[in-house]
Amino acid sequence: MNNSAATSYANMVPGTRSSNRQILALANSGTYGGAGGTYATASGHNSMSALIAPHEIGHSLGGLDDEYSYYSRGVDGGPYVGGEPSSAHHTLLTEQQMLDQRKKWWRWLGEPSEAGGVIGRYEGGLYKSSGVWRPSQHSIMRTLGYYYDQVSREIMTQKIAAKVSLIQAGTSTASPVGADRVLWVEPMHPNTHSLTTTWSVDGTEVPGHGTSLDLRSLNLSPGTHTVTATVADPTDFVRDPAIRSALTATRTWTVDTSLTTTPTATGPGFLTSTPTGLPVARDEVVYAETTHPDDTVPAVTWALDGTRLDDTDADLDLGSVRLTPGDHTLTATSGGQTLTWTVDDSSPTTEYELSEPLATSGDAYVYNGPFTMKLTGQDDQPGYVVRESRVDGDGWFNYFGWPTSADLPWTFSESGTTIDSLTYGTLPRGRHTVEYRSIDAAGNYGQAKSFTVTTIAPPPACTTTITGSRKGALTVTSGVTCLDDAEIGGAVTVRPGASLVAEGGTIKGGLTASSAAQVHLLKTRVNGSVALTGTTRALVIAGADITGAMSLTGNTATDAAVVTGTTIHGALSCAGNTPAFSNAGVPNHLTGAGAQCGGLVTTPQPTTRSMSYEAVQPAR
Repeated sequence: MNNSAATSYANMVPGTRSSNRQILALANSGTYGGAGGTYATASGHNSMSALIAPHEIGHSLGGLDDEYSYYSRGVDGGPYVGGEPSSAHHTLLTEQQMLDQRKKWWRWLGEPSEAGGVIGRYEGGLYKSSGVWRPSQHSIMRTLGYYYDQVSREIMTQKIAAKVSLIQAGTSTASPVGADRVLWVEPMHPNTHSLTTTWSVDGTEVPGHGTSLDLRSLNLSPGTHTVTATVADPTDFVRDPAIRSALTATRTWTVDTSLTTTPTATGPGFLTSTPTGLPVARDEVVYAETTHPDDTVPAVTWALDGTRLDDTDADLDLGSVRLTPGDHTLTATSGGQTLTWTVDDSSPTTEYELSEPLATSGDAYVYNGPFTMKLTGQDDQPGYVVRESRVDGDGWFNYFGWPTSADLPWTFSESGTTIDSLTYGTLPRGRHTVEYRSIDAAGNYGQAKSFTVTTIAPPPACTTTITGSRKGALTVTSGVTCLDDAEIGGAVTVRPGASLVAEGGTIKGGLTASSAAQVHLLKTRVNGSVALTGTTRALVIAGADITGAMSLTGNTATDAAVVTGTTIHGALSCAGNTPAFSNAGVPNHLTGAGAQCGGLVTTPQPTTRSMSYEAVQPAR
């Protein structure tokens, strides 16, 4: 980007200057990328552009450093060499040293991180993989998709506050004013909370006043006095007293009681307000700034669905108003003028779509390889709905589809997927809880819901593959024989050391395996009994339908021992299996007599869920 050209264009906006603006240039490109030099840049329509921009603004505006451990992608950054970093969110100090010396992020240590986990000390950052530490495991300065953690957020709050005026306007301080008038200030109006305004006269606080002070109520003694309005932002984003002091602004007047004020002709009404053309959130602070006559303090009459509220200030905290579910009409009236907003008190909803699992029951799913997840969000009001997910209680992660396309679902796999030397979607083998939610355009958070996913050992690579129909019995003597939606006309026998992978299809006789290396029976129908003894590596029966009895004896699988989502029409028996078999969170159904086999068979509870499979295979 040409910085001079960008500055020239920015200068065309009246009232802006370098001290009160931040330039972000968006490239007309779908290529992933951005930079955070003097000005921030980002590609404009990549699937991750909405995350690239705040990361780069973190550099340009916040002066934040990168927290990842490489400079060139795919190349380990090696150990950090040097003294204590100047970066506010990198250190060589231990947690105890930070506490003892009251340095770096000591005030936040042990707090649950906004980006997941807790604020502590995590190795890697400043393009180095070791020897330097950052505050949290995740942060948008390390991985796009996560939030700023509290340490970076506090710095961003400081830098943003330095670009704006906490007092936007007020009574002129250019000359002394009389004691027969009203002084006023207009603070900024965050939509999450109100700024505080305090007044003092000759250094003594005068309590009980808002953003206007009627000097006539003070009965000032004859002479001159100094009146000060102090506006402060009480945000809990800040804990550093030095930063807190920067979130304070004052305005001071000299009051001369000998002066007489001639009121200006200021008509009643509103000057500025929360935009009325968009819905406001259920917990938003809505404001309606009135005109400022010299001789009166205009009141604001607030009403919700036609019922008057007690508040008369310019700010109304909807979070303190008891709302019934649904949307509402909010009005503010002053001087015969009325403003109207729609209060969005309806929560957005989220649905998930998963690729076809091996087995499922309610909101529990089993996979033996990569699977995809697509999140869709809906709301009753217009505007973009942000979707988020998190795994095992970690940080909420912005759902942007797949890095290569916003239209593609997210892919989870045991090793992740490497794209341009970055790895996405890593999910270790085991059982995981995936939560999901949406945020509507007004800022309302929908209720978080969840599903569980258990990933198990994948089948081995095939050395022989059988498809279609095969007459008679089949004996597997060595290697890995795969039955790919095949129909075997008789019984199947697996000899010691050999492996069988049956996916789909039908075995019209029974299945017997003795000292096999691996047996994977996946969504396969067995018209007979199943007897598996002494399996040494992996034994997985998932989504199968067995018409006869099943016996599991003396299996010592080292990779997986799972029976999940399977129907057994005959008796079930288990003995001497190490480890004991798991149902991977999806119960099996037993219609015949038999032991419970350590909880393999349970009665599934009906549940209601919103989901679908992206590519449902034909029923087998």
